[in-house]
Amino acid sequence: MRNRIRCALLAAIAIVFASSALAEPRIVLPRAGQVGIGVQGGYGMLLQNGAVGETFNSGESYTVRLRYRMRYERGLGLTFENNVFDAREQTPYTGEPSTAPKRLGVILSGAEFYQMFNTRTRNVSMLSLGAGLVQQRVKLNSGETELSGTFSGDGLYLSAGAGVERFVYRSIALDLSTRYYAMFRDGKPGHNVQIALGAIFYAGY
Repeated sequence: MRNRIRCALLAAIAIVFASSALAEPRIVLPRAGQVGIGVQGGYGMLLQNGAVGETFNSGESYTVRLRYRMRYERGLGLTFENNVFDAREQTPYTGEPSTAPKRLGVILSGAEFYQMFNTRTRNVSMLSLGAGLVQQRVKLNSGETELSGTFSGDGLYLSAGAGVERFVYRSIALDLSTRYYAMFRDGKPGHNVQIALGAIFYAGY
């Protein structure tokens, strides 16, 4: 499943590049009041600082973002992100009852504020701040999923990031970004760093 999603994302980006290469691209920059719908695939890691980072390492991420352009080079957005982190030490399943972790699934759902720069050019840079809910679920090496426990449960997160939109055809842009998430459960933060690449389309009106 993850391989199919990755291939579909790469194919979409390749089509965007091919479309812009076949003819002189006509760029239609978004205006205040327009909404962008984007998807990204990425890779992230947990810093080895705290219990969750000492147990889990790195893995893939998939994200859907909605971005609303405001006046004065500002924006608001909603983000829905799915992260998967593999355990640093993989314990083979022997058939006996076991609580050894295999991977950690993290779902981040929240809102972001953007400060953008150079919005009248095809290369738009931005800084972001965000906050929202985090859901963590541990998959054990037996195949079972923990709904609550040392690493499983719900909490809050804060985020900070930076990114670039490069418009390649009409109102379609490549979206490259990196973010840091401080994920809080039981008052203890986990440190999640992500880098992601995808495409975003701004609907006209």
